[in-house]
Amino acid sequence: MSRKLMALADRLSDWTGRSVAWLLLAMVVTTVVVVVMRYALDQGAIMLQESVTYMHALTFMLGIPFALKENAHVRVDLIYTRLGPRSQAAIDLGGHLLFLIPVSVCVLIYSLPYVAGAWRILEGSPEVGGLPAVFLLKTLIPVTAVLLIIQGLAETLRSIAIMRGHDG
Repeated sequence: MSRKLMALADRLSDWTGRSVAWLLLAMVVTTVVVVVMRYALDQGAIMLQESVTYMHALTFMLGIPFALKENAHVRVDLIYTRLGPRSQAAIDLGGHLLFLIPVSVCVLIYSLPYVAGAWRILEGSPEVGGLPAVFLLKTLIPVTAVLLIIQGLAETLRSIAIMRGHDG
């Protein structure tokens, strides 16, 4: 059962991470369009500028669980890389149970009223001509927390399996 849960969490993180990765190309193209419009055509494009911010947020927020799954997150590994797989799994397990999952749960709990307030008023951009979807952008906070909890639980199960001598 735990293997199925790990596989499901991995597929979810893979899907979200790889899906938002394509936004990087769109972000570059949109940024070039904004620069050309501003400096070559002397035209402003608030909506396009804000869309770059939205794509940037989507890429990072939904890419975090993917980075965790791929073990691509930042870690100070002065000691970690010199340890064996079981010791590394023990460190990972402690990090997931003591830090990642509790912090993600706190972010989820404390972000809900903030996001609910944005949804209540359908918060939009304070800029004239901006995107009317700030409430959607803020929704990324609890969504990311949930995705991190799911992937964190999968990584916890994987660490336990490795510590027991099974293939993670």
